Amino acid sequence: MPPRENLTRFAWLSIAAAVVTIGLKFAAYLLTGSVGLLSDAAESVVNLVAAFVALLVLHVAAQPADDEHQFGHAKAEYFSAAVEGGMIFVAAVFILWSSVQRFLAPEPLENIGIGLGVSAVASAINGAVAVVLVRAGRQHRSVTLIADGKHLLTDVWTSVGVVVGVVLVVTTGWLRLDPIVAFLVGLNIIWTGWHLVRESVDGLMDHAPSAEDQATITRIVGEFTTDEVRIHGLRARVVGHQQHVALHVLVPGEWSVQRGHDLLEDLEGRLREQFAHITVDTHLEPLEDPRSYDGEPLPDPHRTRPPATA
Repeated sequence: MPPRENLTRFAWLSIAAAVVTIGLKFAAYLLTGSVGLLSDAAESVVNLVAAFVALLVLHVAAQPADDEHQFGHAKAEYFSAAVEGGMIFVAAVFILWSSVQRFLAPEPLENIGIGLGVSAVASAINGAVAVVLVRAGRQHRSVTLIADGKHLLTDVWTSVGVVVGVVLVVTTGWLRLDPIVAFLVGLNIIWTGWHLVRESVDGLMDHAPSAEDQATITRIVGEFTTDEVRIHGLRARVVGHQQHVALHVLVPGEWSVQRGHDLLEDLEGRLREQFAHITVDTHLEPLEDPRSYDGEPLPDPHRTRPPATA
């Protein structure tokens, strides 16, 4: 398996974006006095903390296997996604609390035009970085980068909601619209955080590959099913950016060890061609031995090609 590419440069990009947007959004809050913009700035602080966590986790996940972690460190990425979700919950609680306080004691807004302009610049930066992170995460199968990108996209939508609230305050003159919109944004952020935490827990439970990847694995395995070869016991799981596949290959008992070994090497090679980071565990068994079928029915001798099973 080739070494994992160092992805920490994307975490540094996220950190830089968080630092810039924190400054811009707090400036917008100080200019306007909008609690919505304050909540928006608070979420950017959470983004900064989450980006540092992502930096640490990406560094750990890229480490090769060692004596204490013989299957590598890929699962570390799921902890980052869980932290991202938890930090989003923290930001949401602060936003909800601030919006309730401002609803009970509304205050007029100031310098609205300048404040919204500064907030729009910050949102554009977050949006651009979020797209980069999500694309890189999907390309490199990094749940950390995907979670960080989704977090930033949530921040963008927060900013959009805040801007809408401020504009409504200006057009209607109803000051309580600002905290109401901020409260709704906080609820939406909680929903996003819940999804990140759930995906992280699912990953720690060794979930199956995507439907597309499973179809690809099944197709490749099926290419090696012939009159003399039967494949069963196919299982696959995802661990961070890695795929793990295990299967049993049944061949005639009269085959030489070398011939069976060559078949397994070809099969494993085809899977590695398709997936850059994959571990394949194969088990060679004699076709004629009933114990090879592990409770499955013996193949029909009248069939010219036993079907591959998973």
